[in-house]
Amino acid sequence: MGDPTVYDVASKAGVSIATVSRVMNTPEMVRETTRQKVLKAIDDLQYVPKAEAFARARKMVGRIGILTPFFTHSSFIQRMRGIAGAMKSVPMELVIYPVDSLQRLEEHLVLLPIKKRLDGLIIISLPIAESDAQRIVSKKLETVLIEFEHPLFSSIQVDDHYGGNLAAEYLINKGHQLCAFIGSGELPEYSMHPEDRRLSGFRQVLESRGFNLPEELARFPVMSYKDIRKEFQHLLQLPESPTAIFAATDDLAIRLLRAAHESGVTVPQDMAIIGFDDIDMAEQIGLTTISQSLDESGRMAVEMLLARLNDPTRSVQSNKLMLKVIERETA
Repeated sequence: MGDPTVYDVASKAGVSIATVSRVMNTPEMVRETTRQKVLKAIDDLQYVPKAEAFARARKMVGRIGILTPFFTHSSFIQRMRGIAGAMKSVPMELVIYPVDSLQRLEEHLVLLPIKKRLDGLIIISLPIAESDAQRIVSKKLETVLIEFEHPLFSSIQVDDHYGGNLAAEYLINKGHQLCAFIGSGELPEYSMHPEDRRLSGFRQVLESRGFNLPEELARFPVMSYKDIRKEFQHLLQLPESPTAIFAATDDLAIRLLRAAHESGVTVPQDMAIIGFDDIDMAEQIGLTTISQSLDESGRMAVEMLLARLNDPTRSVQSNKLMLKVIERETA
């Protein structure tokens, strides 16, 4: 039996050839139910389009893909700087595939490996199902993961739980006994949720040292400044107000600093604020934070990917980023 054709895919999915083509090239133009049927047929048949099958004979296509949510977040931009810097002397272009829904993630994980338009892929802050991992490997798309670990791929992890430990230890050592946590209430279901692990690590150390973190002090507003300011006001109006806040990201911490200023709260004398990420703005405004070496993680991902492209038999590597407190003026 020969390789499956577009006719086989259309027949199995119960759609026209034109619909299969639209799913392959402009999936947003196809109804979700139809799109899912076609994607399943493509996956079941392990269909590879003729043009892409021909392209497999070429050694390289000259493209590295970046699959990621949060592509407007400061941490993503800084990590991308590390990726772009490491690619500067490499004659390949970067293609960003933003993920804004579970459906879009599933489309990319089915179509990117079979279309053969990439030499390699870096996946940031997204969990990979076993079926997706097997497909990527079977189609020989070299892939590196950031913030997720899988035995089939080289990866870079961030120990977010330990980052929460560091924040708590730092604040306790500064004399704070009642601390609050502010995370984001709008993280999508299809992405990694590092803030949950940062909170668990923060709470673990507080409780081990005899301090509680009651639920009313762990807040998850949406990222709008209006909502963050509302949560800050809530903390100030409690019978016992916290004297320190651990913000799950620097972006949140920066908004909290503005809320403190507008509320007449002096930082750090009245309220200490510590962030997480160490984005460029953190240094500019004197934000105390947990550094996760964002630029370095991007650079390392490129080095790992290029190593595998040069030698696909090379063993996969797993690296954990070093975290450290960067003490500045806010805590």
